[in-house]
Amino acid sequence: MTVRLSYENGTIRVDADPGGRGSDGDADRNADRDAPTLPPLPGVETDPRSGTGRAPAYRYAAIRRALEVAGISIDDRVPAWESLAESGAGESGPGLSLSTDYDLREYQAEALAAWHDADDRGVLELPTGAGKTVIAIRAMVDLGVPALVVVPTVDLLEQWQRELETEFDVPIGRFGGGEQRREPITVSTYDSAYLKAEDVGDAFGFVVFDEVHHLGGEGYRDVARLLAAPARLGLTATFERPDGAHETVAELVGDRVYALDVDDLAGDHLAPYDIRRIEVDLTPEERERYDEKQGTFLEYVREAGITFTSGEDYRKLVMRSGNDPRAREALLAKSAAREVMMNADRKLERLADLLERHRDDRVIVFTAHTELVYRISERFLIPAVTAETGAAERREILERFRAGTYGRVVAANVLDEGVDVPDANVAVVLSGSGSEREFTQRLGRVLRPKEDGGRAILYEVVSEETAEERVASRRR
Repeated sequence: MTVRLSYENGTIRVDADPGGRGSDGDADRNADRDAPTLPPLPGVETDPRSGTGRAPAYRYAAIRRALEVAGISIDDRVPAWESLAESGAGESGPGLSLSTDYDLREYQAEALAAWHDADDRGVLELPTGAGKTVIAIRAMVDLGVPALVVVPTVDLLEQWQRELETEFDVPIGRFGGGEQRREPITVSTYDSAYLKAEDVGDAFGFVVFDEVHHLGGEGYRDVARLLAAPARLGLTATFERPDGAHETVAELVGDRVYALDVDDLAGDHLAPYDIRRIEVDLTPEERERYDEKQGTFLEYVREAGITFTSGEDYRKLVMRSGNDPRAREALLAKSAAREVMMNADRKLERLADLLERHRDDRVIVFTAHTELVYRISERFLIPAVTAETGAAERREILERFRAGTYGRVVAANVLDEGVDVPDANVAVVLSGSGSEREFTQRLGRVLRPKEDGGRAILYEVVSEETAEERVASRRR
């Protein structure tokens, strides 16, 4: 018996040919009563329309491996990437002829080896500034097959494109930012990959998911499901998600195969750093409003028996608010209390002190709210970067920051990840979501090694005797 594998619109079609011919015969041969029974194949179910087996495309490598173990002959028509690579074949034989001048650091080489040992599948968890892009480029060279790099933002799309064009002497394709051009090496945003995956799912033998935790989002999961690429590499600074969706990422890309945190690299490959927490009092007016609103929220959740032992509890509260006026009141009160503690007036007083203390340093100020960004920008004459900032203006601000024309910038969330941020040595966090991922990303913005060997500093300014203070304490 020969089993034919083919790619169709984001799926792997499995045809069993009892005659071993592997031809393009009609599907009714698969219903032949004399046809041998296939062993169980990962994710394969019977498709009543064609009478064949069918599975999501990401199961391709596992299906092929199961057939090989069973000793069944395979007529494999899935990897269109093999023919697409021929145009880049070098003297050494078929496949893309790629090379790199990157000399991997010891931990980067260990991470790449761990990924290869896991059958070229899995997630690398390394802090911002640790050179995850370098490892991915070296993996492309090792495999020599067409590769797709998937990223969350247009800024990262352009950053990867520049990096790949500099490193490889081949055209670099692009899905996103107004372009839809496929090449053996292509970069795509998650949004564009979601739209294109069915059409190009057999065109790439290797896929890199940068900021792979985004793949846990319900819609983006289909990007990985619709691609047949057997080699999969996920890159992130923080793999685990509070909602547990990292388990889905592990299924689609592979388990976490190598992990280092900031402390493992600080002082050798990243700048040594200090984290300093500064507590500020709320004004009497702010305290009165905070206690009132937080009290309304806590009273409701106590009566409702909601403990917030998991993220699911908060989702249940949100769902209740659709038909329970008191639940809605509690959520609005929580939001109002959060706004008071995050935007406390005395935070700006401490920010003034910090900016004066570090007037000769390169400083990034992080906040959670756009309104506070503009208050800071106007009060201290600091360039502001928010979701409302146009791409060209943002690039100009960051280029001037990189060149030293600007010594400081203030941002609301948009510089946490997905943007090529110039080196800084001081970060001031005035407010945030409280998540470990966000904090790690912000710390990473000041950890690239300094030419003078100096230390990086992150100041976390929190409102005293509020939920913000408790979150900061738990993180430590």
